[in-house]
Amino acid sequence: MRADAESLVRRIDAALALVRQALGWDVALRRLDELNARVEDPNLWNDPKAAEGVMRERRRLDAAISTVRAISDEKDGTVELIELAEMEGDGPLADEAVASLAALADRADKDKVAALLSGEADGNDSYIEIHAGAGGTESQDWAEMLQRMYMRWAESRGYKVDLVEYQSGDTAGIKSATMLVKGDNAYGYAKTESGVHRLVRISPYDSSARRHTSFSSVWVYPVIDDNVEIEVNESDLKIDTYRASGAGGQHVNTTDSAVRITHVPTGIVVASQIDRSQHKNRATAMNMLKARLYEAEMQRREEAASGEYAAKTDIGWGHQIRSYVLQPYQMVKDLRTGFTSPSPDDVLDGELDGFIAAALAQRVTGEKIVVEDVD
Repeated sequence: MRADAESLVRRIDAALALVRQALGWDVALRRLDELNARVEDPNLWNDPKAAEGVMRERRRLDAAISTVRAISDEKDGTVELIELAEMEGDGPLADEAVASLAALADRADKDKVAALLSGEADGNDSYIEIHAGAGGTESQDWAEMLQRMYMRWAESRGYKVDLVEYQSGDTAGIKSATMLVKGDNAYGYAKTESGVHRLVRISPYDSSARRHTSFSSVWVYPVIDDNVEIEVNESDLKIDTYRASGAGGQHVNTTDSAVRITHVPTGIVVASQIDRSQHKNRATAMNMLKARLYEAEMQRREEAASGEYAAKTDIGWGHQIRSYVLQPYQMVKDLRTGFTSPSPDDVLDGELDGFIAAALAQRVTGEKIVVEDVD
């Protein structure tokens, strides 16, 4: 079989293998059989909440398993067609079949990423919180660049973005911002973006045109629903109100009703200025705090299961997950997976899916996946 077809087959097989590993294939098959049997039980809907959970899990497993089988069958059929065309010397038919195989490989890669979203909160809406590191205007400008990057990424996926909190920089940029991203699997896709992001460039604020390194942190956590019970003692909270500041207009309500809540035992700080009502901002901030506490607990469980250290750390050298180099060369590199892009402009314009796919895959395999984005 021709080399380009063999390469595509390897790509499809790798994607399917990763999905099977993520699902725990044999366990998933048995579990689907169990769920199918439960659906046939007429007493299932005596408990509607439990029944909805069963149906949701069944749909997810059935969709993932069916997708793997369908792609595998289509791959085998297309390979047979290519081999037949080569045997008969039918070049146009072989070319057409290879093109179909390439489209199938793209589909396998896309479905692979969706199948990796198996966390209990992956389907939820998400908060994306950005903080400028030390460095004044440089880092504050970088934080605003990151805010724009995530807004463009979210919009490219058809998600809705609300600006919950926004603190302008001293001269330019922002000190902090929190966005609420609404859409299917928003948290699942965004969760691997948590960490410190490093920018290297010739500073537009340096009259000597020297190269500067700036840091900003990103923290991603899911919106949780009323079914998740998170206990918060009022005595553990420090609540401040302040005048909202920000870009104004459609972005933020500039009022005296902004609320900041500090959870003293953990040091977690959340803030909301999305509404003109102090009462509503307090409710929003409390929901954000519960979401942060929930996400922290999920991360502790993940660390315990994987044995990996993945805590939030200082915004500076040694703690970054990704480097964006604009000068003296052009490259964005994820330091966890090795995934790179030679086009920082595209990445900063929201093209993050390659980085997200590599990071999600690494969570399953535990391996560093070195892939270069050359598109």
